[in-house]
Amino acid sequence: MIRLLVLVGILAQGVPVRQAPSDAWSQFRGSHDLRGVSASTVKDDLEVLWTYDTGDAIDSSAAISDGVVYVGVGNGELTALDLDSGELLWTYATGSFIGESSPAVHGGAVYIGDLDGIVHAVRTDDGAGIWKFETETEIKASPVVVDGMVLMPSYDTYLYAIDAATGALRWKVQTQGQVHATVAVRDSLAFVAGCDGIFRALRLEDGSEAYQIPIGSYTGASPVLDGDRAYVGTYDAEVVALDLSRHEILWRYAHPERSFPFYSSGALTGDLLILGGRDKFVHAIDVATGEARWTYETRARVDSSPLVAGNRVYVGSSDDRFYVLDLETGGKLWEFNAGAAFTASPSIASGRVVIGATDGVVYCFG
Repeated sequence: MIRLLVLVGILAQGVPVRQAPSDAWSQFRGSHDLRGVSASTVKDDLEVLWTYDTGDAIDSSAAISDGVVYVGVGNGELTALDLDSGELLWTYATGSFIGESSPAVHGGAVYIGDLDGIVHAVRTDDGAGIWKFETETEIKASPVVVDGMVLMPSYDTYLYAIDAATGALRWKVQTQGQVHATVAVRDSLAFVAGCDGIFRALRLEDGSEAYQIPIGSYTGASPVLDGDRAYVGTYDAEVVALDLSRHEILWRYAHPERSFPFYSSGALTGDLLILGGRDKFVHAIDVATGEARWTYETRARVDSSPLVAGNRVYVGSSDDRFYVLDLETGGKLWEFNAGAAFTASPSIASGRVVIGATDGVVYCFG
C-alpha cells in the first residue's frame, strides 16, 4: 500500500513556479526555471542552529521538503536529516560516489545521480530504493521532475527523460558534448546548455528540438529562465543573455579586468542577475543593460550558486566562508568561517538556510 501511494504521488504533474515556496526547496535552484529565489523569510542575525558531520566531502546542494533535508555526500550516501534538529533520519547507499548532483524531491520520492552514471529513486519516508537507471558515464547535473518524468543530463552527452514511477526510459537526446548543467523548464520546453556550446530548447513530450542558439563556449553553469529570456555563465569568462523568442544573443557580460570562468549558476530577482565567478567575485548584473550593478570580492573562487531571499543574497565561497550580502548594494552583512570551502549552494526553507561544506559538515543557519 505504501509503495502504491508513493507511485501515485510520483505521477503527479510538476508545476513550474517563479520562486521556491517559503517552506520548501525541492530541487537545485529551488524551482523549474532555476531562479534561485525563495519566498522564505530569514531573520537578520543568523546563528548556527545545528551541524551534522556526514564524514565525507559535500559538493551536492541540499533539497528541503516537508521538514526534511536531503543531501548527497561524496562517499555515495544520500542523507536525510530533520530540518528542525539536524537528527539523522536515514541514509541510502548508492554504491558509488556523489559529486555535484543535487537531490530533487517529488511525490514521495527523492532522486539523485552518482559518478558511476546511475540515477537513483529513493522513498522519502524510509530511504528504501525504488528503482535505478543507468547512463553510460558520470552524472554531475541535478535531476528535475516534471510531467511524470525525471530529466537527467549525463557526461555521456545525452539528456535522459526517465519515467518517474517506473524508471523506464521515455526518450533521450544526444548533444555534441558532455552535459554538466541542470535542465531548466518552462511551459512545454526543457532548456539545456552543455559542453558543445549550444543552448537547446527541447519539447518535453518527445525530446524533439524546438530550436537552438549557439553560444560559442561550453558551460558548466545551469541556465536561468525569465519569460522570453535565459541567462548562463560560460567557461570563456562571460555571462550570456539569450532572447528565446528571436533565438539570438542579447548581450555578453565580462569583468573588465579579470578573465575567469563562471561556474556558478545565477539567481534572478527583479532586474538583477547574481552569480559567482572563479575570479573570486560575486557579480550583480543589470539584466536590461548587461552591465555590472555591483561586485563583491571574496578571498577565493565562488563556484557556489547564490540564493536570494528578501533583500539578501546568500552564497558560499572556496575561502571557507558563507556570506550574506545586501541585494541592492552588495555590501557584506554577515559572514561565517567554517574552516572548509563551500562549493555547494545554499538552500532555504521555513526561515532556515542549509549548506554543506567540503569537510562533510552540513550547517543550518537561522
